[in-house]
Amino acid sequence: MIGVVITMAEQGDLTEEKTRFIGEGDIKKVLIHLSIPAIVAMLISAIYNLTDTAFIGMLHDTSAIGAVSVAFPIFLVIAALGQGIGVGSASYISRCLGSKKNETANKTASTAVTLSIIIGVLCAVFGLIFMEDILALVGASPTIMPYAKDYSRPLIFCAVFNIINMTLNNIIRAEGGARYSMVAITIGAVLNIILDPIFIFPLGMGVRGAAIATVIGQAFSTVYLVLYFTQGKSALEIHLKDFSLSKDIYEQIVKIGVPAFLMQFLASFSISLLNNAAVAYGDAAVAATGITIKLNTLLLYVLIGYGQGFQPVVGYNYGAKKYDRVREAIKISLIWTTAFSIISTVAFSLCAEPLTRAFSKDPEVIKVGADFIIAVGVLRPLLGFQIVYLTLFQALGKSKQATTLAIGRQGLFLIAAIMTLPTFFQNHIDSLGIFTKILPYKLEPGLYGVIYSQFAADALGVILTLIFASRLKKELAQKKLAQQAIAK
Repeated sequence: MIGVVITMAEQGDLTEEKTRFIGEGDIKKVLIHLSIPAIVAMLISAIYNLTDTAFIGMLHDTSAIGAVSVAFPIFLVIAALGQGIGVGSASYISRCLGSKKNETANKTASTAVTLSIIIGVLCAVFGLIFMEDILALVGASPTIMPYAKDYSRPLIFCAVFNIINMTLNNIIRAEGGARYSMVAITIGAVLNIILDPIFIFPLGMGVRGAAIATVIGQAFSTVYLVLYFTQGKSALEIHLKDFSLSKDIYEQIVKIGVPAFLMQFLASFSISLLNNAAVAYGDAAVAATGITIKLNTLLLYVLIGYGQGFQPVVGYNYGAKKYDRVREAIKISLIWTTAFSIISTVAFSLCAEPLTRAFSKDPEVIKVGADFIIAVGVLRPLLGFQIVYLTLFQALGKSKQATTLAIGRQGLFLIAAIMTLPTFFQNHIDSLGIFTKILPYKLEPGLYGVIYSQFAADALGVILTLIFASRLKKELAQKKLAQQAIAK
């Protein structure tokens, strides 16, 4: 699939051209140049799941929609493995390029790609052997299970494409090639959109057809990414034979990659708990939960995409000891992401019911979904702030802070909320009327606890982020003063 070697041409010139812009260009222009393609790429990536859900919704089978919902966390875990390797290696690569350690950057990229192939194959073997047990664990009811198996089998079998794509896209963005990453993901998404209705309806393949369409799209994305390197467009030289056992490389990949993996893994686990909590209220609640999560993911992916453009900017300039540029990038990013978070929250809250109706005509699904969308958005205006700082700590190689934030909001905080709030609302619904009055529909008491779990997790996440952000602000100020003292 990948071949024996991934090479490039005119490495020195390419590296100099791409990295000079990151280190010397106008910060706003650099952020726009790198973040816009990454945002588009992430939005297109989100379309994969939304497309499957939308077309499967046309089957008018709530259990089929539920199958996509319960399978979603499995593929988040697979993507998390690729994200962990990709983010961990990309963070180190961008700092190496900033400090002119090009050989180390090349070895890190080579190691990351090789690891992706190995882990992708292992995921496929493990997932196929234990698929039914895994699906039951993530909330597949007896009526949903047959559909979930049909949908999951092709995607698990070809997990290697997903993991390699995540890794290579992060590596490309680390060197300032966000546009090429966007094109790769676009190719996959367009193919998925074209093939989904063909496989689902004329060929009569149902949910399995949607999965096969996704796999074909991912495979073509992989081919494009490989060609990016073989045709000399990269500033990096990647040889699979240069797979390294260097302790330093693995330490760098692990200390930043693990937080990135944990964030997605725990998010996946939390979604599984949400699905399981929703099962008590019927397949309609499970379907509504899945629709809401995917819509919220669409907004989250915009911010993550921005973070992917933001990461090489702060990573490179931090490695080059250009602390003023780091602080400027942080300030601009906080303003932009907060503005987006506010606007998107208002828009989604006003259009909650039509958005849900676009994926299901079931009145019960629409009712629960609309309430869920509004509840999830209560603290969304502060989401940009959280994503910027999580990405920042990853870029700077600050594993302690990155890990804590990663396992906090979408991990431990959300898990704790899911496990406690349904019962709490069930027992205290009369005293919690303020939470029910802002929602358009009346739901079962315990279901309010499910849909307000994200609100509770966000509240705790904001507090933790504020603490770490304050400490980092002081650290950067001290580094700047020390730098000025040396210059004198």
